[in-house]
Amino acid sequence: MSLFNEIGILNELNFRTSRSSGPGGQSVNKVNTKVVLLFNMNDSLVLSQSQIETLTLKLKNRINADGILSLSSDETRSQLKNKELVIKRFMMLLNDALTPIKKRKPTRRSKASVEKRLRNKKYQSDKKKFRSNKIE
Repeated sequence: MSLFNEIGILNELNFRTSRSSGPGGQSVNKVNTKVVLLFNMNDSLVLSQSQIETLTLKLKNRINADGILSLSSDETRSQLKNKELVIKRFMMLLNDALTPIKKRKPTRRSKASVEKRLRNKKYQSDKKKFRSNKIE
């Protein structure tokens, strides 16, 4: 289950392409295969204000001063595959950032585990005590 409207958010994405670095064969200097995804969070109609605040807080290193989230992909030689990869990463990033962290419930140690720990401590103590009382 998604925490936001995926189809609506896809309409708010902008893409920029450029020439990719690395191997490319004969088309390396002719084809724009690198894809940069741009998402303006402040102008989003799909995300609520609280979701925007959460994303701004959790993804502050990926967002520029204008509130634009930028991701890029140049892993393959295909612009279409790079676009699919960057959209997939974007969706995973949003889902991870918007998923609430479960609060830890403190638990008590069992009586058996406490007794086992004390038994082990006593064993180690006795072992060291008998080392010093060696008979020569």
